[in-house]
Order: sequence, then C-alpha cells, then structure tokens
Amino acid sequence: MDGKYQRFELDAGLIRLNAIDSVAVATKDLRRGDQETIDGKTICLRRNIPSGHKVAIVAIDAGQPVLKYGQPIGIASQAIVPGDHVHSDNLVDHHTVSGDLSAISPPPPPPAISRVFEGFHRPDGRVGTRNYVCLMSTVNCSATVCHQVAKRFTADRMKRWPNVDGVFAATHTTGCAMQYNGIKHQMLGRVLAGYARHPNVGGTLVIGLGCEQTTSGYLAEHHGVVSLYSPDGTLLTRDDGMPMLTMQTEGGTRATIEKADALLEQVLDRANQFTRKTADASHLNLAVECGGSDGYSGLTANPAVGVVSDRVVACGGTSVISETTELYGAEHLLVGRSRSADVAQALLDRIEWWKQHVATYGGQIDNNPSVGNKAGGLTTITEKSLGAVSKSGSTAIEAFYQYAEPVTSKGMVVMDSPGFDPSSVTGKVAGGANLVMFTTGRGSCFGCKPTPVIKIATNTPMFESLQEDMDLDAGPVLAGEDLQSVGDRFFDFALEVASGKLTHSEELGFGDHEFVPWTVGPTL
Repeated sequence: MDGKYQRFELDAGLIRLNAIDSVAVATKDLRRGDQETIDGKTICLRRNIPSGHKVAIVAIDAGQPVLKYGQPIGIASQAIVPGDHVHSDNLVDHHTVSGDLSAISPPPPPPAISRVFEGFHRPDGRVGTRNYVCLMSTVNCSATVCHQVAKRFTADRMKRWPNVDGVFAATHTTGCAMQYNGIKHQMLGRVLAGYARHPNVGGTLVIGLGCEQTTSGYLAEHHGVVSLYSPDGTLLTRDDGMPMLTMQTEGGTRATIEKADALLEQVLDRANQFTRKTADASHLNLAVECGGSDGYSGLTANPAVGVVSDRVVACGGTSVISETTELYGAEHLLVGRSRSADVAQALLDRIEWWKQHVATYGGQIDNNPSVGNKAGGLTTITEKSLGAVSKSGSTAIEAFYQYAEPVTSKGMVVMDSPGFDPSSVTGKVAGGANLVMFTTGRGSCFGCKPTPVIKIATNTPMFESLQEDMDLDAGPVLAGEDLQSVGDRFFDFALEVASGKLTHSEELGFGDHEFVPWTVGPTL
C-alpha cells in the first residue's frame, strides 16, 4: 500500500492499493458497462465483477506481470485490457524464490508503549489469559477415556472451582506406529508438552494406554514433562510436574476413569488457587492466523492485525505468524525484515523443504488458493501470500521456529506450519501463544482451547451475516476509516479478551475438537 497506512476513498467502487498497480479491487458487486473513476481515469467494465475481485486498470500484455500491493502477483496468460476481470482465466502464478540475502535491512524497533491486562501469573514467570485444566491423551487409545472423564465435570460440578475456566480434553489420532524419537514422534511430543505446560493451563492430567511410543517416560526424557503423584494417588505439591495415568497399569477403562476423576479434582484444587492479577502486556504471545481468505483480506483485516502485532511488539511482547505454505510468494518481504541472515536463511530453507515435501506426493506448493479463496477474489498463491503476510506488521523478524517449538523470543517471529488452520493454530498454541487473532473473509468458524480466538471479518456484509461467530469487523476500512485507528481499536479489544472477556467462539463452545497436531512421517 502507499505509505504505512492508507485511507480509502469513501464509497469508491474500485480501490487501487499502490500507485504502480495494474489492477484495482472492487468494493461491491459491479456490472458490465458500469463506469468507475480511479485516479482521475474512467474505466468501463467489460464484465460483471464480484465484490473483492480484481479489475484491470491498464493494458497488460500476455506474459507480463500483473501488479497488486505494488508487487507482481503472477503473469497475464493472455492480453488483458482495461475493464477486464482479472482472475483464473487470464492470470497464472509465476513466482521464483530468491536466495539473495543482500537486501536484509531490519527496521528499527517501534517506540515502546506500556499497556496492561489481567492475567494468571504462573510459577515459571509466564502469564496466562485463561485458566483451564487439560486432560491429555498420549495416544489415540486413551482418547475416549479422556473425553469420558471430561464429561463428568459438568457446569454444575465446576461451580466448586470458580477460578477455573473449564476442563478440556486434548486428544488426537496418533501416538503410536511411528519411529521412536523420529521426526513425527518429536513433533507430537513438542505439541503435547507445549499444551501440558501452557500458560493458559493451570493443571494437566496425562492419560495413556501404556504400550504406546509416546509414553510418560518418553515425555519426561525428551520433553521434560514430569510425572507427579505419589503411589497412594495423592497429588504432590511441586510446580514442575503433573499426574500421569496408564490404562494398563490402572486396570482398564473403568478403573482409569474413576482414578482420573479423583485425581482431576486435586488438579482443579491447585488450578483454582490462581486468580487474575495485573500483568504487563509484554507477557502477551499473540498468534496471528487467516483462514477462508477473500479479496479484502490483504486490504482490511490482515493489515489491521498487523497494526496489533506492531503494538504487541512495542509493548515488549511476542507475535507469531506461521502457515509457511501461505508465505510462499511473499517470503522476500520477511527476508528483508529479518534480524539476521541466519533467520532469513532458515525461512528460505523451510520453503524449499515444503516444495520438496509437496512434490513427493505429486503436488505443487502453488496449488493454492482454495475454491473458497478464488470465489472471494484471490487468484494465485502469491496474491494470497502478499495479503497474508501483512498480519506480521512492520517490525523486524527476530527468529524462525520449527513447528510447536517453545517460542522464547520477543518481537515478531515466524513458526513453520501448514496452512491448514487447526494444525497451524495448534502449533502456535503449543509454542506458547496465549491469544489468537484469526481473520476471515469467507466466514471460517474456529476456536481453540485453552487459548481464546478473536475472529475478525474482512468485510461488513459477512460480519453482519455471522455476528454470532465474528468478534470484530474490519469492513470500515473500506468505508474510509483509517487503518491505524481500526488496528488500535482491535488492540484494545485484544487486551479485554486477555483480561477475561469471552470471544464468540468461546461462548459457542468451540475448542474441544480443534486440537490437531501436525506430524510428518509414515504411519508404521
């Protein structure tokens, strides 16, 4: 966009995002024959143009780049004239990843600001925005037991523990049939350890079968998750461990459920001792995500979240962007902002890994956007990525993390993950994210226990049609509201949520089925 923040002309039918762009974006449904004025030039539309889609505002020869955001989003597959609809029939992706690191120039840190929220202070120094108790299965075989135990802790029973937000079961489809301590095993272990010790979790009870690969012994040896209860079943008082049960040791399903019921009460007693206290916003670890994107995502909601990312960083906190397959095409923007060549190279190496990984299964990394993305106006993965990367704001990229690694850096960081939203968010939450901001143009509905998810609509019509699911509306940006003021309003809302305000996804009960660890490797 022109400048750091752009204000769009009120009621404009077409908006141009950068002075050198060859396309503009329709802000409403436009009809063939309509005449729209942009930058003093009248464009006669040659086709019907759906809201959020692109219109050529200059002639583009076949084989020439098409520009949006001041960047090439692909090349014209045929000659395009002003007024044409620019989409899949005349635009194809044409992106080459550059390994040139000479342009690295991290920006200076933003001016420091000071904000606070009311959170749960943990013994390790981290601060949670929620206070859940987690029932965690080490293997799919113990998933049913976890859910059966969780069902026992009804809303009426939970009144005994008023400071606890609830009990949730983190269950999954794996845990066995994998190489011991191989890549797949390590990835799952990182996720389980990250959730078990999450700042939004006041206590965890781990339940396994007993003969799986991901045993309590493995978690203790390789991920530092320590079993912690006495032989008589009494929960010990140390802060660095958690009780662990195995069905085969306890005598089967029913016996494990009864033992877990009694132990979970003790876990809840401990968790209930935590209460909200004032915390500096430097303790925020914000995960930024986009799903069901449309042609407005890169104009409104994503850059507004980028403003929030900048504010969190200015407070001394952390913001995490992921979805590596949806950074492809815009990776050069992150490379240029990287703190060091090592950080930039780690991102480039992972993109190359993804290209090879996808090719193994006969696919291509640029086989994207989805059907829904295209219906919303996005054509190429480069276009989608250029809009997606704006969630990262404008600060330096401080570090690159593998999937579900503990995030210890302050500032803006990148975590490797697939573009699949449940897996992507699961990885960032495992890394320590205590707040999620999730933008959507098509209306993705999502939540993630134990971390609250703030849903942000890219356009007002969708926000109004899904008001029970969407928390914030970025549509006013299209109506002329300053992007920075929208972002600041979103940041204030994020602090309210961090302090206990429920999101719509929390009110609707989302989060019990969105724990989806990503693992790479064969099932043996």
